[in-house]
Amino acid sequence: MRNSTRAARICQSFDAAEKYDQAATVQRVAARELFQRIHTCMAGKKPLRILEIGCGTGLLTEHLRACWPDADILATDFAPNMLARAKSRLGESVSYHQMDAATPDVNGPFDLICGNLIMQWLPEPAKVLRTLAELLAPGGVLAVSTLLDGTFAEWQQACAQEGQQAATPVYPELANAQNWRPPAFSGGWAEQDIVQAFADGLDFVRHLKATGASTPREGSVPLSAVQLRHVALRFQQAGCAITWRVGYACFRKPPRKGVFVTGTDTGIGKTLVSACLVRRWQGAYWKPLQSGLADEEGDTPTVKLLAGDPPCFKPAGAFLAPLSPDAAARAEGVQIDPAQLVLPQGEADKPLVVEGAGGLMVPATPDLMMIDLAQRWGLPVVLVARSGLGTLNHTLLSLEALRARQIAVAGVVLSGPLNAENRETIAQKGKVRILAEVPFCAEITPDVVSELAKLFPQWDDMCPE
Repeated sequence: MRNSTRAARICQSFDAAEKYDQAATVQRVAARELFQRIHTCMAGKKPLRILEIGCGTGLLTEHLRACWPDADILATDFAPNMLARAKSRLGESVSYHQMDAATPDVNGPFDLICGNLIMQWLPEPAKVLRTLAELLAPGGVLAVSTLLDGTFAEWQQACAQEGQQAATPVYPELANAQNWRPPAFSGGWAEQDIVQAFADGLDFVRHLKATGASTPREGSVPLSAVQLRHVALRFQQAGCAITWRVGYACFRKPPRKGVFVTGTDTGIGKTLVSACLVRRWQGAYWKPLQSGLADEEGDTPTVKLLAGDPPCFKPAGAFLAPLSPDAAARAEGVQIDPAQLVLPQGEADKPLVVEGAGGLMVPATPDLMMIDLAQRWGLPVVLVARSGLGTLNHTLLSLEALRARQIAVAGVVLSGPLNAENRETIAQKGKVRILAEVPFCAEITPDVVSELAKLFPQWDDMCPE
């Protein structure tokens, strides 16, 4: 629960900031940067409904309205005077609502939820983002910015040189903010340093008050007038510049229930794991690209048999040669059309298990690898890996590749004899959940799959909504 006394002080401070727009240089830069990231993340999609939290005087709102004039934008803020200033800026083209972002009282779904430089004011930011995530439509974007550790470092140093502790808030480190991502969402954080020059130390203090950002850290002791003058002198001697370290996050909700199953190698057991997941979740199955049909009937009939006749979507491409999809298609004189590689939306009430071809760096088309498709589809990834010798390098490299693309990882499945040492190393070094350990089976039948499926988590435990 929010500290109501501190929340009230923050609200009063922003309400009293009558000269906010004249002073809000960094806030304006951050709003523009956040909007540009939102625009990139939307990838040409026009949001129909937008919720903005902590809209302030409408610096970000103005960008949203200019880009998407037909969108239904709901601008919210905890401070009523801030809402009034936003309305003065934007008029009736936007809807307004007084709301604490920590306890939203609006109804979704929204295609975009965003807020500029608000998360640092919230006591439980990860919880707030999870709550907001529930208001997003499938495939919706959640985009926020926050101040990070390193903000006001020059002022803090000046205070320390005088034997004082700065009253500036404690801001999160980027590594901690990475943990705020809602479960199963793709995306992540980036940071930017914005340096602002001031005439002197007192000018900086007045600036904080003018922007409503002067609420001190809880439990801090105010500087006396003499102490403040000494700190201001130290600050001036150091150059009168302040760094604002801003973190920007864009998270995307999966477009539907489901996972993307890939492996550290071909023949690693992806199809067996896919069948187990479909059986466990009573889900649906899609093998978008199938090759090697000259030697076998393919993975779709196999899963259909082993998982109890689940709904299966037709592959977008099926080829004879046991090669990568791109090479197999070229061997038949055809080219895979990326426009056909669209995530099925049928059976929307069932989790969809999408099985990739080979590993992450297998060419799917002349221009796309399997990891590109995983990123495009936006489903959390289940990585299937061998349990024995050699798995550590392959598995940890695959996890590193997924995280470099900011793709959500649901977990790892280890295939083969139990190996406690490798399991522990992958879980610890890879910072990943081990979903199941699937032993070698001499014969794979529907009954065997039914028993193996019990080793896997239920859907709600796997990807909580």
